[in-house]
Amino acid sequence: MFINCKGNLIDLSEPKVMGIINITPDSFYRGSRSNTEKEILNKAEQMLAEGATFLDLGAYSSRPGADDIPVEEELERMLPAIELILKEFPEALLSIDTFRAQVAERSIQAGAALINDISAGKLDENMLQLIAEYQVPYIMMHMKGSPQTMKDLNQYEDLTAEVLFYFSERIDAARKLGINDIIIDPGFGFAKNIEQNYELLSKLELFKNLELPVLAGISRKSMIWKKLNISAEEALNGTSVLNTAALLKGANILRVHDVKEAVECIKLTRELKN
Repeated sequence: MFINCKGNLIDLSEPKVMGIINITPDSFYRGSRSNTEKEILNKAEQMLAEGATFLDLGAYSSRPGADDIPVEEELERMLPAIELILKEFPEALLSIDTFRAQVAERSIQAGAALINDISAGKLDENMLQLIAEYQVPYIMMHMKGSPQTMKDLNQYEDLTAEVLFYFSERIDAARKLGINDIIIDPGFGFAKNIEQNYELLSKLELFKNLELPVLAGISRKSMIWKKLNISAEEALNGTSVLNTAALLKGANILRVHDVKEAVECIKLTRELKN
């Protein structure tokens, strides 16, 4: 199970870690925010040293109820960060967390390797065509509505079946345009309440039926800290527990704030599978 990142074939049959770097002032977890050049470079250096295969850069906060910002502001945050990291770490594989085709295109032109779209192309009709044109790996996530409205859109008759149907439709649309490398993300916390998040995680192996790599983005989310009556800052242990569960159910990529601990989860679960 390989994806092609800037000419490098990445084998996802061995799970990989994607480190989160948020270039935003309002991401839900304070520890992920990097707003100065020094903070961005230090975070990138640490995550790469700890074993991250990908760095996921976000310049638009997609937490529930986050403020919408103009494309220009997202670009003003994103492009200098890409240039900064690639100047220092030219081999780094940068994933760009955006649902806007304009931001995706400028980021790819600046050297980004993947696009991570929370809307699977539904919030920008130009996104899929752009991905097909540039042939970069594309992470498509399940969500309903937008970050501003998704909290109230968590009604489902059969959650897992509806998410699987959503992916079958989005994958078909992508394939018809000639998009080759697709990764799916069930979208924990996006238009889903806490119980629904756990239902999805418990059935994560069903997403392997789509025959595509699966990304799990659980790190420090409220499904952990609200259950434990703690804060996001205290949710590392819970994150490791659920990352382990995701790996045992077939996750190929862990998208995390804490790379070292995620790499350890992968090493230890590998022993269980052997």
